[in-house]
Amino acid sequence: MANDIGNFFNSDPDKEAAVDGIFDHLRKFWDPRMRKEIIQYYREGGNELNELVRQAIKRLELEQG
Repeated sequence: MANDIGNFFNSDPDKEAAVDGIFDHLRKFWDPRMRKEIIQYYREGGNELNELVRQAIKRLELEQG
């Protein structure tokens, strides 16, 4: 699901804005349990996450500590 969100925002030519959009979406619309799970998956390597999503999750991880 995170990659689907990333694919939507990937059409933005400004990749930093795309990461901002993904990050904002995850913060606003994902349940805290879902955010915890995606951060854990990222920490374990998150091999199937696309690069923009990885960047957004990294920011989410830093914010949530």
